[in-house]
Amino acid sequence: MQIICFEDDYVQRLSPITLARPAYQVTCASLRLIGWLQRLAEVDKKRKLNVVVRPYLQAIQQLDFGLTPPSGEIDSGGVLLVNARLVPRVGLENALRQFAAADQSTVVIDAEDDAVLLARILAKDLNPAATAATSAPLIERLLTKAQGLPAAEISLDVLRWPHDVISWHMREMPDAMNWRLANGEYSETADGVFVRPGAEIGDYHSVNTDDGPILLDENVKVGPFCFLAGPVYAGPGTRVIEHAALKDGVALGHTVKIGGEVEASVIEPYTNKQHHGFLGHSYLGSWINLGAGTCNSDLKNTYGKINIEYGDNKIPTDMQFLGCIMGDYSKTAINTSIFTGKVIGVCSMLYGFATSNVPSFVNYARLFGQTAALPADVMINTQARMFARRKVQQRDCDKQLILDMHEQTAAEREAVDQYGL
Repeated sequence: MQIICFEDDYVQRLSPITLARPAYQVTCASLRLIGWLQRLAEVDKKRKLNVVVRPYLQAIQQLDFGLTPPSGEIDSGGVLLVNARLVPRVGLENALRQFAAADQSTVVIDAEDDAVLLARILAKDLNPAATAATSAPLIERLLTKAQGLPAAEISLDVLRWPHDVISWHMREMPDAMNWRLANGEYSETADGVFVRPGAEIGDYHSVNTDDGPILLDENVKVGPFCFLAGPVYAGPGTRVIEHAALKDGVALGHTVKIGGEVEASVIEPYTNKQHHGFLGHSYLGSWINLGAGTCNSDLKNTYGKINIEYGDNKIPTDMQFLGCIMGDYSKTAINTSIFTGKVIGVCSMLYGFATSNVPSFVNYARLFGQTAALPADVMINTQARMFARRKVQQRDCDKQLILDMHEQTAAEREAVDQYGL
């Protein structure tokens, strides 16, 4: 059987968090959809995992993760189609296994936008002659076939907008931590504190595990005088700076440097927030650096529900707490303040106050009247310096990703009247 995880047209609504990565690589409550699919493939070596992503992301997916597009033919085991926007919650694994083992073709269609979320198509229900008669891409033919299948009586959750990641993260952290404990080789060093080899916690720390455990993966280093309130997960090689406070559901990717106060947030690998300052109910992509004193607001002065803007769309989130969403490679200067529910694009530099959404590839200093477009070559040079600091080799595909993201976000910078570029 072939497992094909595909991005549909609605993945564009998840920008900026999916500009530098496919939707299946987005972290939510420390888990990723691709992780569940890899586990599914490992159960049976006859299952082959392929992905269908936007063309400019293919090279990195193949080089870094060995994930390639499907060939033009489906094997005798049929196919399992998985939408890359599915929420990677713990309960999803059982649904994937049930569909993989199904003895009849079936599908789950999103009631809101008619997108195929999950489909099992048996080989006997595929018509090779009809398939060969059209020049349409394989994934389009499979999705067309899936639309006509009997509906499965199952409910699946899907990411529609970037803030959904934060909402699901807060709900799913307890289950995700319990799953990690049940499936990982952790040692309990104190009540509710679990570590893997090489993890260290400095002197004079304080922990509270009443609402969830503290999980420190391999080689995590926690400095002295830190406060950790679960659920908290720190990925391999992460460093928690002295006097840091992590609380109420924090998930850190690998090789992160984190300091100050962080609450209910997701931070992808290789991002730095080393200094004092508050980050709450937020999502940060990879290779971000927050300058000392950078703070965000995650609560309106009225204590009301937060609306968030994505381009021309103003979306009610039904969330009282919502901080910022920041795309990969963006940076803030010292003492930058980010207002409630703001969206920061990729590869931008922020100074002063971010009172509105920030497009990708801009120097944003509206407080000083100095907002300007940021050339792609500046970010390529910055990328090289950042990679060198983490002993990561900059490749042609990494530089090309910056150029592709610059092209993908050109429309954001055409709002001359709004941003004064």
